[in-house]
Amino acid sequence: MSDEQTSSLTVVKLKALCILNDLSTSGKKSTLVKRLLESGLSNKEVGLPAKMELQSTSKPKKDKKKELKPEDEIVLSMEDEDTMAPSKPDIIEDDDEQPEEESILDAEILDAELFEDEPAVIVKKTKPKVTKQQVREGPATLMDIIRKPQVSAVLLTLIIIGAGGYYYLNNQLDSFTAEQLRYGDSMQYRITGDENGLGTFLATEGFVELVMDQLETDDDICKISIDFGGSGSLSITNGGTSELVNEGSSIDRLGAVRIVGGMGAEWLAVETVNTNSLDTFRVNRHVSIGTFCDVGAITATGTADLTSTKYTELRNQDTKATQLDWAIDLPSPIGKYQGTTMSYGVGGLLGGLEALAPGLALMMQPVEVQHLFANDLIDKGATGSNLGWDWRVIGIDEYGGEPAWKIVATHHDIEAYCLGSATMNLWIEEGNPWAAKQTVDVLISKDQVSQSGCSPTSQLLNDYVLPEGELELHHTFSKTSMTRGQKQLDLGLTYASKPQANQLGPSNSELESWGGFESHMPDDSTLRQHSFEDALACFDHWPSTIAPGASRALEENGYIWRGTTKQISSSTSQWNLSWVASDEQAGWVQFNLTGTPNAENCQYDKRGGLDSTSYNRDSIPDTFNITELESWFSDSSRYDVLFGEGRFFTSSSTYQDDVQVGYLIAVPGNDIGSLLSQIGDGGDGAVTLDLSRTWDEDILDVDDTDGDGDTGEILYTEHNQLNLIADAAEGRLIGWSIITNPI
Repeated sequence: MSDEQTSSLTVVKLKALCILNDLSTSGKKSTLVKRLLESGLSNKEVGLPAKMELQSTSKPKKDKKKELKPEDEIVLSMEDEDTMAPSKPDIIEDDDEQPEEESILDAEILDAELFEDEPAVIVKKTKPKVTKQQVREGPATLMDIIRKPQVSAVLLTLIIIGAGGYYYLNNQLDSFTAEQLRYGDSMQYRITGDENGLGTFLATEGFVELVMDQLETDDDICKISIDFGGSGSLSITNGGTSELVNEGSSIDRLGAVRIVGGMGAEWLAVETVNTNSLDTFRVNRHVSIGTFCDVGAITATGTADLTSTKYTELRNQDTKATQLDWAIDLPSPIGKYQGTTMSYGVGGLLGGLEALAPGLALMMQPVEVQHLFANDLIDKGATGSNLGWDWRVIGIDEYGGEPAWKIVATHHDIEAYCLGSATMNLWIEEGNPWAAKQTVDVLISKDQVSQSGCSPTSQLLNDYVLPEGELELHHTFSKTSMTRGQKQLDLGLTYASKPQANQLGPSNSELESWGGFESHMPDDSTLRQHSFEDALACFDHWPSTIAPGASRALEENGYIWRGTTKQISSSTSQWNLSWVASDEQAGWVQFNLTGTPNAENCQYDKRGGLDSTSYNRDSIPDTFNITELESWFSDSSRYDVLFGEGRFFTSSSTYQDDVQVGYLIAVPGNDIGSLLSQIGDGGDGAVTLDLSRTWDEDILDVDDTDGDGDTGEILYTEHNQLNLIADAAEGRLIGWSIITNPI
């Protein structure tokens, strides 16, 4: 039925009745009438004719809170002169429905007749015993309600603000805690930057090497800048039941995925995938001319793709692995490059800076709100500190037409160590587990002109860690769309297949203590023709004139801090050994070994000196024998990713051709050791095992892409670089990478 047939009361009057009866005020006129009737009011009370009885499909609801005992009945008396101040009506919040805009616009200016002179209505509490004349049938009339000062004020406010009230009331943002991630969550976003719409990256002087060390070029580049823009996608993988094969019949952890960690054990983890497609990728290279960095720039414009996949273990919530897949397509002389880097628990796009100042990786993709803010309340003026970032809630701003909290965050370690500055502005929405908008501004530099408050310790760290020059990064992430999953992540929960401690790596009883007296890391390899023991035996067969510095150092408690070997033929291995003496004099010697070590088979090649190198036997940790590490990593049941074409091992667990094997001892020197003891645990050194390969591969036209009918011709040749590094003291794989480019 229409509004005209149902009630003679206006919408404002009907809503006032709803307030008094603890009912929602949302909806149109007919909805309000029906709601009032269902609550127990009569037709007359809601302005309906007696014949217009509205049938309700449900029994009237009784509100126990509104039931009055006889002594508490409120009556309206026209005779008693003892007045009682009208009580303030209870405000009942109703979250089930939101007010419609048209209901706000339906507010009317009250008719003047409502304020005509009539006998005063007096409210009084009475005893249970009352006369019929003292009790009015039903609740107070609308005219009685309007005369209450607080009700009049509310109605007047509605009249004044009109439609603007809807905007105001719906753009106030309540405080909240971070939304938890769910399996299947995804957000798409734009990548922009300055007024030209592009993000910017700048590296000068020594920082250029961090950018160009993987790209082969003969140019002496002193500065490089990159302009970039495009789209991104951030998602949480919703793993299927096939990921739970080791969980028996349980599917409690459905959504998680399997990942092999650095110790070779298999874990359940949350997989987070961040993909950037940069349709604008402009590289500007400045070449040195003498001592000057050329003002002009050599510009190459192309595209780039970057996908980062992070695996966070469920129970302990630590990062078990991070995979970075990337590709750039630029004109010559840079050309096309693509690669994959897999790190296990360490590393990242920012390398050593991330190790020195944890949390910097948050700048490389939209921030996961709960990761940064944990369970802290996000409200105006709130502050906190986490993951190296100090943050403060500025207030309510708008993003995409909706209210959002604006937050500014600064990285205190970067500033405290006088490395520069790192700042993020974040726009956080309720219900979005990631930042809806995020601006990033970073400046890393040795220049301390603007950092007069640096302590001597910070200055020393700055000088040791940072090269000359500057590193800058400026960009903005902006949400374009978002999809929510269903099941919350299982972080913090255990699972049946979680590896036990005794499954993680070789036992400690296999560690060998050799740093205090041996001249090299123990080897005894069975996978290679010659071991380090064989190679060091050559010094016993050479005259003192061949490698006098090395011979003297090894005789006087020196040691080999870096050694590499590679099989260059079926019978010959090549060796390069770098030594350090107790007085910190250092050098290297290269030679070949064929067969059993003797004067004839130890074929000296060349030698050279090195800058002074730290000597510190006491800091060399106990390690595994190299043959134990080789046996561990050549087990395909643990590290199948290291097997096959383009990797390190064959299906029979032997080395691929041309694999170079080496180890490196890194110990703190006097100055840096003193510094590290002030900011970390200091003192301890590290020993790593590394494997590497380089090879060229012809790419054949197997699909006859040029249409000449020949499917066997060579299209082009690819150059491949493959590297691996492992912790020799823990037996843990740190990471591996491969880079491919056409030549």
